[in-house]
Amino acid sequence: MNSESDQASSEVPGFPPRISLITAPTPLEDGGLLPSGARLWVKRDDLTGLGAGGNKGRKLEYLCAEALSQNADCLVTVGAAQSNHCRMTAAAGARLGLDTHLVLAGHRPTRLEGNQLLSQMFGATLHHTGCDDAQWRELESYRSALTDELRSQGRRPHSIPIGGSTPMGALGYWRAFDELMQQCQQLDITPDVIIHTSSSGGTHAGLVAGLAHARAQSKPHCPVIAIGVAKGVALTVDSVFQLAKSTLSLAASDAPLELSDVQIESRFLGDGYAIPTEAGAAATHWAAHRGAWVLDSVYTAKGFSGVLGLDAEGMFSASHNVVFIHTGGLPSVFAH
Repeated sequence: MNSESDQASSEVPGFPPRISLITAPTPLEDGGLLPSGARLWVKRDDLTGLGAGGNKGRKLEYLCAEALSQNADCLVTVGAAQSNHCRMTAAAGARLGLDTHLVLAGHRPTRLEGNQLLSQMFGATLHHTGCDDAQWRELESYRSALTDELRSQGRRPHSIPIGGSTPMGALGYWRAFDELMQQCQQLDITPDVIIHTSSSGGTHAGLVAGLAHARAQSKPHCPVIAIGVAKGVALTVDSVFQLAKSTLSLAASDAPLELSDVQIESRFLGDGYAIPTEAGAAATHWAAHRGAWVLDSVYTAKGFSGVLGLDAEGMFSASHNVVFIHTGGLPSVFAH
């Protein structure tokens, strides 16, 4: 086990312990001007380090601390065929010396690519279900069945839902919200909005919990807009609201939360999850040519197309500071 991961810490008052798995704080880059003249800032959570990086590492710091506290001897989780969350869970398992079982959509390909290739390199066991990427309920049923099977074999699995989107996992993005606000203060900027990509809702709920807690303490905060990239069972205003409330409760915060704090923009989804869009392709080109940011067609390309789309609709002006959280996804670029 990695020595820095042996020590759990609770750096935020009221938070449960976490395991140090990522490189943080991640950079906040000046992205230049959007077409409206608004200033773009890119929070580089694609550079979290663990297993090729991405936003899921922040959740796994808390989820894996929970696993170790329960004396788990293996991890089980679930996701799409090219799931970033599954790849990063495999990386966390390798770091912590825990066997990792991944329940994946689709059939086993003749040659592993992208996230699946990395997951195998990290030592994970891949369980291909034949399900479609968007069949979240069926995939979760497979996860539950596999968890039961491992228990029947005498193993002690710690089973993690799709995206790591639990109150424990969402704490990672509450902490990220605080990190981002501190960086903005250091740069002497006032962010007007945070925009990010969302599917299972855990990153969104954590950011909203962080917003609510900061507001209650009269600390710097700003609205959060999620660009929805899946029609999945978790991505609704009410489900994210309830998850954010549970996250606040887990950290013993009585900060008031309003339903209006949860903003989901679904117009940039296109035909469905993991189906590329023309706007996403244009956003990928814009990002690559302006800042050498690499976007993937499933998540960040659609998320950033939301930034450009909202800008084109007049939401921002030259006085605005717009923060886009780059949540990663690099490996899947090489699998599509």
